[in-house]
Amino acid sequence: MISRRSRHRVPALRLLPAAALAAALASCGTTTAHPGPGSSAAAPATSSAPSGRHSTPATPRPPTLAPGPGGLTPVFSHGPREAAHKTVALTFDADMTADEGPRAAAGERFDNPALIGTLRALEVPATVFMTGRWAEEYPDEARALGHDPLFEVANHSYSHYSFTGDCYGLPTLDGDTDRMRTDVERAFTAIRAAGVPHPMPYFRFPGGCHDRRSLRAVGALGVTAVQWDVVGGDAFATDADAVARQVLDGVRPGSVVVLHCTRSAAPATERAVRKIVPELRERGYRFVRVSELIGASAGRH
Repeated sequence: MISRRSRHRVPALRLLPAAALAAALASCGTTTAHPGPGSSAAAPATSSAPSGRHSTPATPRPPTLAPGPGGLTPVFSHGPREAAHKTVALTFDADMTADEGPRAAAGERFDNPALIGTLRALEVPATVFMTGRWAEEYPDEARALGHDPLFEVANHSYSHYSFTGDCYGLPTLDGDTDRMRTDVERAFTAIRAAGVPHPMPYFRFPGGCHDRRSLRAVGALGVTAVQWDVVGGDAFATDADAVARQVLDGVRPGSVVVLHCTRSAAPATERAVRKIVPELRERGYRFVRVSELIGASAGRH
């Protein structure tokens, strides 16, 4: 979601303009079983075993939103707001830009095993939006996440280049719609190659930046674009208490919280999570993955 170039140390998305958040809230309210390129949804409901033999049910199709007008990629930013169903989804962007390989080779860490370990210890389900380049750099970690039922892995582009113009200092794809579509497809390929068997048909734009052109560019891929309604503010933050306060102040029923899974660019996240989780549970919240919120938004559980 964020640029990690040292010259672009933007103070995270806590300064996200109100207009950008308003655009993110333009989510559709119905779901469809449209198979995304990273899901196993294309499989039939049962196997083609001869009559008289037991059929094997296919993997359930993850819920997605119906396409927007003209086939635009649908955008989801939060689940149902009913106070009787206090659910919240923590999401973590595993960012790594395509040109950051030399920095990783020099020792910079774009992963955060301690954070994942804390989520496991606290038994917190979460959705990890992974770039294809991150999956290539950390295939063992990607595979472990993809096989852990506590987590679901979704697409955050291959390159982590922006799909629009100015977007927090990120390099851009220059408005090339073919490059946008290819970048998303390449990410699914890299994530599966790392050992994630069923990446979810969800896509998070780098930086969250998108416009009608980019929504149209990836519309044919059958993905739901996942935004957020709570900005964690952990990018380049060192004060875990401040990150925790920002999340706790913003969460409402159905919230999607955006945080990061990168040691070098979000060093306070793991400590903040240890403060956020018990407090939200004390308030009666239940942690869920994004797929549950999307399903619940149309009455699917």
